[in-house]
Amino acid sequence: MKTETKQLIAAETAKSIYDAHPKLWERFGEKGFIHTEKDNHHHLDHLETAFGMEDEAIFLEYTTWLESVLRSRGVETDLIVDNFERLMKILPGKVEAEEETFMLACLEKANALLQQP
Repeated sequence: MKTETKQLIAAETAKSIYDAHPKLWERFGEKGFIHTEKDNHHHLDHLETAFGMEDEAIFLEYTTWLESVLRSRGVETDLIVDNFERLMKILPGKVEAEEETFMLACLEKANALLQQP
């Protein structure tokens, strides 16, 4: 994925999250918004690595780690699920078809993992 594409996706996703959840501005402020954008870069980096290695487990292990880190910082799992759902809406058409299919499958499986009781 091109750096410009990754930046576009990360910025669009962060904006979408904060537009949908304006209380995040009160709770985390500009610093939180910047972290959300950076987090989306990390999500995309891990999706890229998983695709390159042809191993969904890489992204799923990252997801488990991510949830533990963000929960320790007061971020609910529902916000991670919401973030991944937004990525699934924003990603199509921005990467090659094979990569898109793989990444969307990873995001769906990650959300299923996060929503397990």
